[in-house]
Amino acid sequence: MRLHLKETLMNSILIWIRSAFYQDYNTGSIYSHVDSDEPLRGPAQEFDFGSDDDEEPSIPVTSKNKRSKQAERPKKIIPTGSDDSSSDEDEDDEPVTMANMAARSRKLEARAAAEEELDIAEMQAREAAELEDEDDMDDEIEEDGDMDTEQFHLPTAAEREEEKANGGPDVHTVQRRMRECVRVLSKFKKRAEKGRSRAEYVSQVVADIASYYGYNEFLTEKLFQLFSVTEAIEFFEANEVSRPVTIRTNTLRTRRRDLAQALVNRGVNLEPIGKWTNVGLQVFESNVPIGATPEYLAGHYMLQAASSFLPVIALSPQPNERVLDMASAPGGKTTHMAALMQNTGIIFANELNKARTKSLTANVHRLGCRNVVVCSYDGREFPKVMGGFDRVLLDAPCSGTGVISKDPSVKINKSERDFTLLSHLQKQLILCAIDSITPESKTGGYLVYSTCSVTVDENEAVVDYALKKRPNVKLVDTGLEFGREGFTSYRGKNFNPSVKLTRRFYPHVHNMDGFFVAKFKVEKRSKSAIAASKKDEADEPIEVDEEFIQNGDTADVAFNDDEDRPYLEEAKRKRMKAKGLRPPPRSKPVETQA
Repeated sequence: MRLHLKETLMNSILIWIRSAFYQDYNTGSIYSHVDSDEPLRGPAQEFDFGSDDDEEPSIPVTSKNKRSKQAERPKKIIPTGSDDSSSDEDEDDEPVTMANMAARSRKLEARAAAEEELDIAEMQAREAAELEDEDDMDDEIEEDGDMDTEQFHLPTAAEREEEKANGGPDVHTVQRRMRECVRVLSKFKKRAEKGRSRAEYVSQVVADIASYYGYNEFLTEKLFQLFSVTEAIEFFEANEVSRPVTIRTNTLRTRRRDLAQALVNRGVNLEPIGKWTNVGLQVFESNVPIGATPEYLAGHYMLQAASSFLPVIALSPQPNERVLDMASAPGGKTTHMAALMQNTGIIFANELNKARTKSLTANVHRLGCRNVVVCSYDGREFPKVMGGFDRVLLDAPCSGTGVISKDPSVKINKSERDFTLLSHLQKQLILCAIDSITPESKTGGYLVYSTCSVTVDENEAVVDYALKKRPNVKLVDTGLEFGREGFTSYRGKNFNPSVKLTRRFYPHVHNMDGFFVAKFKVEKRSKSAIAASKKDEADEPIEVDEEFIQNGDTADVAFNDDEDRPYLEEAKRKRMKAKGLRPPPRSKPVETQA
């Protein structure tokens, strides 16, 4: 009876509470019957009149104040990604045991990899968006600039001739025109004037470079073709700046650490050149002349460009070897090789110009190189004079287009004929250098060819010629960790694919003189290769003078071996005397001709 009264009382209270409040759906606020003029405490509650699917199911109340079976059902029937993450978090909260350790570590690694991929993708997308924004910004700036200033006009051929007749443009006009031409060539289709070709812009920028930097137009165009438009400007600009002063430690007399300390005590500011050499030092400033210190006079170091270290490092001569330096003056590379060989073996330092052998001999004595023999021969005669070398270094004479900062006269005194003659000389020298090496060498059999030039005619073309003429040689890795690969194709010319093993060095990229280094390995010649080379030589056409053919004297031409034999024997006797050998007695005296 008491329970029944209690339930009746509770139901009456609930009915009174429900009727005490009503909801005004027009304003969306709740008011009380007790005090209808005063709103309830707190802000007005906003109600959502959307679909009922988003609303959470209400919990029905029974007369006994118990939850129904509908209230006990889960709120979400279909699991979502958030549910999976929550389950992972629950798993992470579990204690780590030997059973689940491997599985958890795999999950963590997979999650980290996925996050890293997402980060990379987001970064790439952000960079692409930034580049697009920069391009749009550049275009807007260009459009704004075009509104404020005059649009760039490329001079015609007639206008250029008139400009030359009037004494040429001023420096500021040339500088602005070069900048505008480079900007147009970077996006030619978008920025070029209507009716003007790309060749006209290239011709204009080449002429302006020649005028601005003081080159002749032939050399300007030859060097311009090696690079892109922007990089070409950087190359010409780098040639106007002198390269850093560098010295090479002579390890026959001191160590680099001791030398650096001694020079620092004399007021020299220096530091190591780089990780690629352990004997080089770069000098920034000095209170004393670098070429007149007591350490210099004692032979502790050699004033030498950083690029001159490269061919010796590539050659890597070993102790007790027989080495030839075909063009050695003033002796920087020769003394470097002597230091690497630890004054063992023998180095033949050859120099064609006898006047330059004086400085070569002086440096050899000053640096204490006791395994060097100085000689003066034409490098093209060396296989006949002496051979059987383990390694040969050929720093060939060249145009010097890589050292324009040291010798500005190269800008105006080089023509097409100079490059043709130099290329021909280099091809002769490299073949003689190959023939001077013994393929049977157990430790060597290497040739390093180098030039202080950046042109293809003196570098890749010469290397490719040597590979064709000497089938028993091949290019190998130089061992230099930096530098650009050589050209395998250039302006329609295709070279041997192995030419990419060569290395190029530029002043605007590596902050050293322009240089080229190639390393050959000489192997034994097979019988088939010898026969093929003889066949090629036999098949080569013999040039005959046309007047000689027209006279009809070709049928009567013949050689008398008996008459020529005394002259051949006399030439052989002279060669043997030059080598210090005793010639055999003459079989027949040579008749003197009137």
